[in-house]
Amino acid sequence: MLMLKEFRDFAIKGNALQLAVAVVIGTAFTKIVSAVVDDLLMPLLNALLPGGAWREFTVSPLQFRVGHLIGAVVDFLLIALVLFLVVVKLLERFSRKEPAAAATTRACPECLEVVPLAARRCRACTAPLPTV
Repeated sequence: MLMLKEFRDFAIKGNALQLAVAVVIGTAFTKIVSAVVDDLLMPLLNALLPGGAWREFTVSPLQFRVGHLIGAVVDFLLIALVLFLVVVKLLERFSRKEPAAAATTRACPECLEVVPLAARRCRACTAPLPTV
């Protein structure tokens, strides 16, 4: 019974739940990005390249699959581009924060009392304040 309670506490803990949700969302997002690359971008690339079977290109009698390697690199670059444009740039646009408001107070160097910026003397210790 004690182990079941420990497992429940672990599973309900915030980090474990957040990780589980992130894995599920990441899996779904991978399918979306792969579909964009496979269904939209790769047909455009195949139309631009001469010969449609460039992924089947092999070198030497040992059958080095150079076309497959180049295709994997192109897929990676296209997926990285889509992720950069969608995730980084789009989310950056939505998550912009407004600049912080300018400070209107400061601390007295003698007693650390909070005083307005325009004050010339501290109201607590009457020490002269340096001009701002």
